[in-house]
Amino acid sequence: MTNRIGTLAVLTAMLTYPAFSQSAQPFGEAEIGRFTKLALDCVAKEYPNKIAHSLNSAADVQPPHLLTPAFYGCFDWHSSVHGHWLLARAARLHPAAPFAADARHALAKSLTASNIAGEVRYLTAEGRTSFERPYGLAWLLQLSAELKEWDDPDARGWAQALRPVESAVIARVSSWLPKLEHPIRTGEHNNTAFGMGLMLDFARATGNSDFQNLLQARARDYYAKDRRCPVDYEPSGEDFLSPCLAEADLMRRVLAPKDFAAWFADFLPEIPFQPTRVADVTDGKLYHLAGLNLSRAWMLEGVLSALPKDSPRRGRLTDLAATLRQAGLAAITADHYEGGHWLGSFAVYMATGRGLQ
Repeated sequence: MTNRIGTLAVLTAMLTYPAFSQSAQPFGEAEIGRFTKLALDCVAKEYPNKIAHSLNSAADVQPPHLLTPAFYGCFDWHSSVHGHWLLARAARLHPAAPFAADARHALAKSLTASNIAGEVRYLTAEGRTSFERPYGLAWLLQLSAELKEWDDPDARGWAQALRPVESAVIARVSSWLPKLEHPIRTGEHNNTAFGMGLMLDFARATGNSDFQNLLQARARDYYAKDRRCPVDYEPSGEDFLSPCLAEADLMRRVLAPKDFAAWFADFLPEIPFQPTRVADVTDGKLYHLAGLNLSRAWMLEGVLSALPKDSPRRGRLTDLAATLRQAGLAAITADHYEGGHWLGSFAVYMATGRGLQ
């Protein structure tokens, strides 16, 4: 029964996922292939590389492929993780596409038991309690969910290989959230609402009720009483997430539709966003603003999925999501590694409606 359900789900996704984006233009195999190539070009590309970790001894002074043997490419750990997610997503939705075999080969090379054992050693070593928390950890769980939902024997094997680091991530987050007294409201990796949204989708997809209950409870603790988000303060100069929309996109996952509609009306009565511009595509931090257009678009679509069909705000929000979507996709190019190594994942997440399933 599980396999039949999984097969039906992926067939449905293959036929309908462009419609998940309520502002979407068709986004099919050719477009997915373009972004899959970006991931294939970087998941085994070790340099340039940004390592951010505590050195416990001289033994920690090693090249990336020895420190994190599965996720060492794509400039940094989290980009490598969601680059692998992109490969799994693309091959799952388009199994007969020309890029599918290369994507599967890359996944098989990275997601081995020995490589994942190395990831667990690295993640759980002394001094790394906050490593990739919560952004990279959330994407690791998204990768796990994608593999588990994929009705494919190889994917089941990769999911099994990934399980030890998945368990380590769940343990790390489950220890951290009860101690985190206040949410983190930045527009970058530390944002708790964004990470919790991805994690909550994982928990529901995999039936992990304890983790789901923890995430839902902390989301209510952090955000249920929020009003009048200071949307005029957005964006900061290096944002790739909207703090206000990330919170709304999380709470539409947590609150009942009627409760969410009332909460959202008080939280974001107006959304005066315009597409952001990248002033220098060779500056990786400034290139974040291209990703901001994409994440704002999919978060708006998440909000729209939870609003009543007769909401008077639907038209304006749908138009804004379409504008942001177009601007974000237009900014992605392989010519500049500063953006190319990660923006493809954001594009595929948005265009295939991953957060709406």
